[in-house]
Amino acid sequence: MSRAPALLVIAHGSRDPRHAATVHALTRRTRELRPGMRVETAFLDFNTPSVGQALSALYLSGVREVVALPLLLTRAFHAKSDIPAALAESTARLPGLSVRVADVLGPSPLLLSALERRLTEAGLTPADRATTAVVLASAGSTDPEAIAVIAEIAREWRHTGWCAVRPAFASAALPRTEDAVRALRAEGFARVAVAPYVIAPGRLPDRIAAGAEAAGADVLADVLGAAPELARLLLHRYDAAATAPARLPALTA
Repeated sequence: MSRAPALLVIAHGSRDPRHAATVHALTRRTRELRPGMRVETAFLDFNTPSVGQALSALYLSGVREVVALPLLLTRAFHAKSDIPAALAESTARLPGLSVRVADVLGPSPLLLSALERRLTEAGLTPADRATTAVVLASAGSTDPEAIAVIAEIAREWRHTGWCAVRPAFASAALPRTEDAVRALRAEGFARVAVAPYVIAPGRLPDRIAAGAEAAGADVLADVLGAAPELARLLLHRYDAAATAPARLPALTA
């Protein structure tokens, strides 16, 4: 029986130690959901192992098939450029290594479920939905495709019963979190919650939290982190890539 491809989760990385700790917690949860499957973590910057180091270690242990999964919520620069470049470098120097690239995590109903989970943990109840406006606060991007995706997620989430959902960004795009909170207040919404649409703590999530506090948001949810919905989503993306037809090419030497 052939062994299933290994899963390599590729995170951005951060100088903030909470980032890597959160990523490792998420990959541990993913391993627990799929016992026996090899799940490893790599980082694009700041943390180790790098993508090249992680693939080399997998290769030396006998692994020849890998699904690389960008731990990203949108298809922005890292998904379109950095990750493919790092994977191409490794497949060029490791003969016989085959790497399939999974889709980024978003958008997905599981991410909305994780956002709902974090808002519930922050104190909101189902009865609060119709009287609460939500700021969907993402890290931000210079990629217009990524910004459009966040705006569309906010529109879709609004249809689940929240009285308003507005996008906001910690960098590279507007509005900022504090401006979105103040705009909702100015429109007459009495309760405003901020839901960070980010996976792990770090500089930009801290900026979201500071904006929420500065504008007097009533509720600030935690980052998505190692939510069980995210672990399930990683496996969904892995399965789709691992079983994709050959017309979706793998990166091979």
